Amino acid sequence: MAVKIKTKYGVVDISSDVISSVVGSATTDNYGVVGMASKNQLRDNVNSILKNDNYSKGVVVRQENSGIAIEVNIIVSYGTKISEVCRNVQSKVKYNLETMLGITANTVNVVVQGVQVLND
Repeated sequence: MAVKIKTKYGVVDISSDVISSVVGSATTDNYGVVGMASKNQLRDNVNSILKNDNYSKGVVVRQENSGIAIEVNIIVSYGTKISEVCRNVQSKVKYNLETMLGITANTVNVVVQGVQVLND
């Protein structure tokens, strides 16, 4: 599914894979996020952390009338405040979508799929 943006010069189609890449990189840049998780864990492999080329498996993009709705599936680091990590993810995803693609995200829902203990 592509997101369509109407301008005075015509229509711009932005692929959901492009949006997923922007969302995925914005998400994994946050402190406390170990990585992205698949939205279909049973089908895709229960305990896998997604790599850069598979961010689309962990992001759901839905187009709405005045913008888009994003769902991000993440794995957080043990010992971090989950609510604060999620708030930071939401803020950074909205900012990156607006500055890089010119898309307004109405909602950014963060789903914590797991907590992982990091070995130092």
